[in-house]
Amino acid sequence: MAGDKSHDQYEKIDEMVDEMGKEMRRAGYLPSTSEVLLDIDEEDKEDALNRHSEKLAIAFALLKTLPGTPIRIVKNLRVCNDCHSATKFISKVYKQEIIVRDRSRFHHFMDGGVLV
Repeated sequence: MAGDKSHDQYEKIDEMVDEMGKEMRRAGYLPSTSEVLLDIDEEDKEDALNRHSEKLAIAFALLKTLPGTPIRIVKNLRVCNDCHSATKFISKVYKQEIIVRDRSRFHHFMDGGVLV
């Protein structure tokens, strides 16, 4: 769940999310802070985006699975545009196949692109 800190490995997951953010930025990713409707500064908006549930799930999967293992995530809400873009970058940077099932469709990412 977005922003959840109750997991016993939260610190490791949080560190991985930060590492993913740095690696994505090196690859050209820019967060889409326009989607954050809260009245907070840009840095806090970026932090809020980094703690979306799918990014937490991807960080956990990267920590707990062997490299090259496809990552599958299921969520009951729509994937936001920022998470869609970020997942493309994560698939490229970490050379991972990532499949996200949201409330209406599957999103399949590989090598920085979306597979249909």
